[in-house]
Amino acid sequence: MGSTVLSLRMDGELLDRLRHHAARRGMSVQDYVVQTLIRDDFDERFKAAVDETEKFYGRT
Repeated sequence: MGSTVLSLRMDGELLDRLRHHAARRGMSVQDYVVQTLIRDDFDERFKAAVDETEKFYGRT
């Protein structure tokens, strides 16, 4: 899998908060943001799978 560049514009306050959160985890800001996006994507896909299962089997 290749990679692509995503450029974001954010204010200094948000960047400082991201730096703080990343530093607490021993990560770079880039790695922290990527991991956050991956986690959110998984959560959305998992919820969609649960919803589809409930539609198929009915709510228990």
